[in-house]
Amino acid sequence: MIKRIFFFLFFILQFDLSQASIVVLNGLTHNYKVENGQVYKGKIAIENTDNIPQNVKIFLQDFMYQADGSINYSAPNTNIKTNADWIKLNTNMITLKAREKTEIYYEITVPNKVSQPGSYWSVIIVEPVEDIKPFDNKDGVNITSVIRYAVQVITDYDSEKAKPNLKFEGVKIDKEEGRQILKITIANTGELYCKPTAVIEIYNRKNGHKIGNFSSQAMGLLPTTSKSFQIDISKIPPDKYNSVIIATDEDENAFALNVELEVKND
Repeated sequence: MIKRIFFFLFFILQFDLSQASIVVLNGLTHNYKVENGQVYKGKIAIENTDNIPQNVKIFLQDFMYQADGSINYSAPNTNIKTNADWIKLNTNMITLKAREKTEIYYEITVPNKVSQPGSYWSVIIVEPVEDIKPFDNKDGVNITSVIRYAVQVITDYDSEKAKPNLKFEGVKIDKEEGRQILKITIANTGELYCKPTAVIEIYNRKNGHKIGNFSSQAMGLLPTTSKSFQIDISKIPPDKYNSVIIATDEDENAFALNVELEVKND
């Protein structure tokens, strides 16, 4: 009886979780230094990697994220630092033939008067259009997963008068797949987008000798957002250490934090 129930459930819920065939070829972050009243042009290069035609819709959204992994996409103009009204797309829907490449063009028109220096941003969503279809003419539903891309369009206005301000919001060590991972939560409370790297300098607490430097990958941080910067410290023996965490962006703005670090066996 139990086997029959399992078979029935499998028969009703048949899933085809295929990945989308559209890929973005020229990066997911487009950054511009802009001036009042000027017009800037950009493009998004995409490719259909499948052997069948693919419809793609293109539209604008506002965008925020936090270190806990939450990502919020919302209607244009819900973020006070949006530039969605500045951006005009050349199309909202295209069809790509099998293995075809194409480019989506957009134009940024900066207002004659911008309220304050700093970064303004939104995202251009590139989303394959997938239909929900019957599964091989059988009972059940074929559910196709759709991967959509969010291409950030960041405009830095009067950037010489604005700066990022990096704030350390948390430091902890987690064990993941047998590795000791230091997770540093950093928020950008300033007005300018930046791409910092986190580095930790670790010292022996007893004699002050330097154990080593360990660094994270560089990651972009928009104003009012935060991310978790991760550093593998598995090579550090269990003990208590003194350390300095330094976050440095591409313009060499540096922010430091002294931390007493305890690496455990668990």
